[in-house]
Amino acid sequence: MSLDIQAINAIAEDAVTWRHKIHQNPELAFEEFETASFVKLVLEDANIKVTANFAGTGVIGTLTKGKGPTIALRADMDALPLQEETGLTYSSKNKGKMHACGHDGHTSMLLAAATYLSKHGNFKGTIHFIFQPAEENEAGARAMIEAGLFEKFPVDAVYGMHNWPELPPGTIAAKSGPQMAAFDTFEITVTGKGCHAAMPHLGRDPILAACQIVTSLQSVTRFAAPPTETAVVSVTQIIGGDTWNAIPDDVVIRGCTRHFTAQVQTNIENWIGGICGNISAAYEVNASLNYEKRYPAVINSVRETKIALEVAALINAPDMIQSKFSPSMASEDFAFMLQEVPGCYIWMGNGEGKGGCMLHNPRYDFNDDIIQKGMSYWIKLTEKCLPV
Repeated sequence: MSLDIQAINAIAEDAVTWRHKIHQNPELAFEEFETASFVKLVLEDANIKVTANFAGTGVIGTLTKGKGPTIALRADMDALPLQEETGLTYSSKNKGKMHACGHDGHTSMLLAAATYLSKHGNFKGTIHFIFQPAEENEAGARAMIEAGLFEKFPVDAVYGMHNWPELPPGTIAAKSGPQMAAFDTFEITVTGKGCHAAMPHLGRDPILAACQIVTSLQSVTRFAAPPTETAVVSVTQIIGGDTWNAIPDDVVIRGCTRHFTAQVQTNIENWIGGICGNISAAYEVNASLNYEKRYPAVINSVRETKIALEVAALINAPDMIQSKFSPSMASEDFAFMLQEVPGCYIWMGNGEGKGGCMLHNPRYDFNDDIIQKGMSYWIKLTEKCLPV
C-alpha cells in the first residue's frame, strides 16, 4: 500500500519542530526527564499506549492493530557533554550539553513514524516504539534489558537506525554480520616514587615508564589480532604531574579498544596486561590495569537485514542503498538488544552538512531533510514485517 504523502509531509513538518525543541534542551545519560516527558506527550496525543520511567527515563509506546507478529523500533534520546558551537537559532540552552550525535533527529523520526502508523498505518500486529536513554557510554540498552525489556515487551525482531554523515543524505546502509565494533576501556595506573627533577636517580619515574607503556601499546593489535581481522587500541588520556621540577608518584593512562570477536578481545586484554607487567618490572614501578568490557559488537541477523534492505529498495534508488562495506570501528549499545533478539541496525546518510562536521563535533547538526526519509523507512518496515 502506498504512503499518504500529504500526511507524511504534514507530520514531517511537525517532526522538524519537535527536533529543534529537543535540540534546544539536551539532556545527558539517564537525565532525559524533559525529553522523555515530551516523547510521552506526543505518543499519547497519537493515542499510543505509553509505559514511562522504564529503566529510569526510558519510554515505550505500544501500538496494536489486530493479531500478528510483534516488532520493536528503537531510537536513542541522550545528548553529549559538549559546548555547542553551531550558532543555530535553536542552539542548546543547556551549557556544556549538546545533541552532537543526532539523537534529537532519531527521536523525532520515530515519533513521526509512530504518529503516522497510529493514524494511517496499514499493518496487523504490534509495534513497541522504544525510546532509549543513555546510549552514549552508559549502556542504556543494557539497563533496559536488565529491567526486563524483552520479557515485559516480547518481540520477534528489533530494528535500529543512526544517521551517518559520511553517507549522502537519505542513503541507507546495512549488512548482515558485524556492522559496528565492540568497545572496551582501560585505565593503567603507574605508581613509582616521586623525587626532585634534578635528582631522578633518587626516585622511580612513573612518567618514563608510562611513556614506554604507551609506545608499546601501539604494537598490541599486531599480536592480538590476525591480519585478516581488525582491531584498534587507542590511548586517549595521560594524566600525571603538576609542576616543572618534580617527578610525580603516579601517572594514569586511559584509552579504549575496538574489536569484533571475543578471542581478539581476550588477546588484547592479555597483551595490555603483559606490557604493564614487563615494563613496570624493568622500571621498578607498579602498573595496575583496570580493563572494562563495555559494548559488544553490533551483529545484524541475516533475515532481518534482508528485510531492511528490501524496505530500503522501496523508498530509495539502487545507488542510494549500500550493503557491501567495511564495518565501522565505532560502537553502539544497540548491540545489547541484538544479543537478545534478531534484528538489524541501519545507517541513514546525513550528509556532512555545513562545515563537513562529523558526529561528536561541537558544530554538528542533524539534517532535517532526512526526517521524511527516516519516518518513511520505519513505516514501510512496519508494513513489511506486519503484513495485513
